[in-house]
Amino acid sequence: MKQRFELLVQTMQRHPRRLMAGLGALLLGTGVTAVAVAPLAPDAADLPVQQVIEPVTPVPAAAPAQGKPPARFELFNSDLTRRNDSVQSLLKRLGVSDSEAVTFLARDPVTRRLLLDGPAGKLASTRTSDKGKLLELRVLWPAKNGKEFARLRIDRGAKGLQSKLEMGPLQRKVRLAGATIRSSLFEATDAAKLPDSVAEQLADVFAGEIDFRRDLAPGDRFQVAYETFEAEGEVLSFGQLLGAEFVNRGQKHQVIWFHEPGSKGAFYSPDGQSLKRAFLASPLAFSRVSSRYGMRFHPISGRETPHLGVDFAAPTGTPVRSVGDGKVSFAGWKNGYGNIVIVQHSDQKSTAYAHLSRIGVRQGQSVEQGALIGAVGSTGASTGPHLHFEYLVRNQHQDPLTLARDGGSQTVTASAKAEFKRQAQAIRQQLDAAATVVQASAE
Repeated sequence: MKQRFELLVQTMQRHPRRLMAGLGALLLGTGVTAVAVAPLAPDAADLPVQQVIEPVTPVPAAAPAQGKPPARFELFNSDLTRRNDSVQSLLKRLGVSDSEAVTFLARDPVTRRLLLDGPAGKLASTRTSDKGKLLELRVLWPAKNGKEFARLRIDRGAKGLQSKLEMGPLQRKVRLAGATIRSSLFEATDAAKLPDSVAEQLADVFAGEIDFRRDLAPGDRFQVAYETFEAEGEVLSFGQLLGAEFVNRGQKHQVIWFHEPGSKGAFYSPDGQSLKRAFLASPLAFSRVSSRYGMRFHPISGRETPHLGVDFAAPTGTPVRSVGDGKVSFAGWKNGYGNIVIVQHSDQKSTAYAHLSRIGVRQGQSVEQGALIGAVGSTGASTGPHLHFEYLVRNQHQDPLTLARDGGSQTVTASAKAEFKRQAQAIRQQLDAAATVVQASAE
């Protein structure tokens, strides 16, 4: 026994690493984890370093299949036609590089008339080869009757390019949108991707309740439901604002569009009270007041003089509209006013629109509220593009920013109340759905 113990001690002294490795393996086998185990092999740092060089034969790349043409693909593009478009400019924007297509579109009388003549904004879509060769051109636009759409198709077949005109029914749909005010109404409607025509309706309908130049506050919000007219899944035009809700400084304002049989459609409050007003709040859809009514330092004369109107800052060419129904009593050049239009309204009230770059009406012409009468300019005594707007009652100047306060008192008739309630309930549900999306995105 003593001899075996001495032999074990001698072994430990001669081979300590091997003995510890064996002990570690024993511990692992019994379920006990060893923290570290010394290696049985020599330390790699002590081994000699040798450089080995061997020749390598590269594997040749796979050869393309014999007789198989390279893969080809098609490209799709779409854009709106523009007022100053030519065949070449339109096809270039659509990614078409095809002299044959240019010649065909320029010479085909039906295609040229439908494609480039008339109002701009037609939706053009192309399918081309990867080399830019035109395979298909499709152009969609709403027909004049407002119920159908026209489709011009140009296809490449065995006989080359051929054109075809087709008609189909427009699909009416309702879209929802909304946004939270951060800086201005214009910025918010742009963020909500509202079309200009719908944004203008939104601004007009609440102008009597909310002063968008003074009363807006960050955190105010709105939601809207509006019409679109579509064909083949593409929006071709926008229609009526059907309902809207605006929360301004915690106060909720709601409007419902209702078209009562036998009368013009109008906006109503949820209880059926008409919101139609005698005058719009502004002759411009979106505007910034640059000079108010009252005494001011005149930018040209250098003296303090009474300013008998309101100046709205806007780029040259911005559409100007009549704020109310009436008849044009003057349209032409008038001294420092430059190009000016004066509209005579009922109740001995009149409005004047000065410094216009162009005039779109003639003297004696009847105009309705919202009708375009000209465009912003800088004619006459003007230091830059803007609209000078005046409001007169019995030939006495009044502050134009107050004229939108006159409201109507018409209500939904008794026979139409049931239908109004049904439509109003459906619109409110849609507005609630839009409000949920707006609040979720704000959070």
